[in-house]
Amino acid sequence: MTLSWFSIVRLGLVQLCLGAIVVLTTSTLNRLMVVELGLPAVLPGLLVGLHYGIQITRPNWGYRSDTGGNRTVFIIGGMATLGLGAFLASFAVTLFGDSFTAGMALSVLAYALIGVGVGASGTSLLALLATATHPRRRAAAATITWLMMIFGIAVTATIVGKMLDPYSPARLLEVVGAVCIGAVVLTSLAIAGIESRHIRASEGCRMPFRQGLAEVWAERRARAFTIFIFLSMTAYFMQELILEPYAGLVFSMTPGQTTSLSGAQNGGVFVGMLLVGIAATGLRIGSLRFWVVAGCTGSAAALIAVTAAGSLDLLALLQPAVIALGLFNGMFAVAAIGSMMALAGEGRGAREGTRMGLWGASQAIAAGVGGLTGAVLVDVMRALTDDAAAFGTVFVLEAALFIAAAAMAAQIIDGAQTRPQTQLVPGE
Repeated sequence: MTLSWFSIVRLGLVQLCLGAIVVLTTSTLNRLMVVELGLPAVLPGLLVGLHYGIQITRPNWGYRSDTGGNRTVFIIGGMATLGLGAFLASFAVTLFGDSFTAGMALSVLAYALIGVGVGASGTSLLALLATATHPRRRAAAATITWLMMIFGIAVTATIVGKMLDPYSPARLLEVVGAVCIGAVVLTSLAIAGIESRHIRASEGCRMPFRQGLAEVWAERRARAFTIFIFLSMTAYFMQELILEPYAGLVFSMTPGQTTSLSGAQNGGVFVGMLLVGIAATGLRIGSLRFWVVAGCTGSAAALIAVTAAGSLDLLALLQPAVIALGLFNGMFAVAAIGSMMALAGEGRGAREGTRMGLWGASQAIAAGVGGLTGAVLVDVMRALTDDAAAFGTVFVLEAALFIAAAAMAAQIIDGAQTRPQTQLVPGE
């Protein structure tokens, strides 16, 4: 039996919980360390990088969920580990004032747990979606779950921000603890019974992890899609740390104006995701392959427009170009996730989690590499030329990566969305 719309929304609640906890570590704790504690910005940056680096273990978690025959355990256990990591990271922030060494040691442990929790829970959730979602519902399922994650991020950031005023260490622990406990409870309620009703029990394969991963890597399409994910996500994240500085340095925009610009971009992402979900599922316009290619090429064109705005000193062009970038990024992201669900069921059976883990690890590595590469290249180029040209060079490189990713997608994803998936019990 494939997932009903109600079950897809329930799984979306798990994604919402993931976003709600992760945003505390990447936003709230980041700000506290830099502003309230006066620590160098590179410190939280390295800790977040550690969380991404730990996610190279995603293939292992996916493989364990494949062979263990119970993804629900990994989803709930991963969420509990993530919540524990977030709470310990908050506690570490309260220690920095008394002992930098103690705070740092606990932070490293905490962010390692965060990486493990995201890897175990997120990979198993995607594998469950890939295994049980009807092919015609993949784009909509990707849209629903990712929009709910964005909603969780936005709501948590807003509510927690208000509840932390006036700030105190005790209030921080209370608020973060409440969010983490609430996320674990909601996840447990949301996932309860879904796997047993929709997935046929699998005996699984007990071969060693390395052998299982090697078998998946030997599949031409899985290997090529891993490279596609790395290229496209490196491009996706390259502008993350440099877009607001670009607007401030080249166009003399204030911090408030650059924040608004970033908000406009995220609004574009939201609309792009929604557009693909409605068009590909409700109206059946375009295939997942079409939307991935359109999103990548459109993102490249928008980046050229962002570059042109700086080179030609056209402030009026900047915001429309940034909104367009968000729109095409959202289109690409949702269609790529839908394609990931389709491709996860191809090849050797009972390997959905391993494939999802492999692609999740590729995405996590790309997120770290992309953000760091963009920032380093801008610093290097600014030493050689003016600000507009320096940032423009990086944006053009990012556009080239998107074009390369589009070319790969045209060859890899063609027809995948129409192929039936394995391990589906006939029914709904």
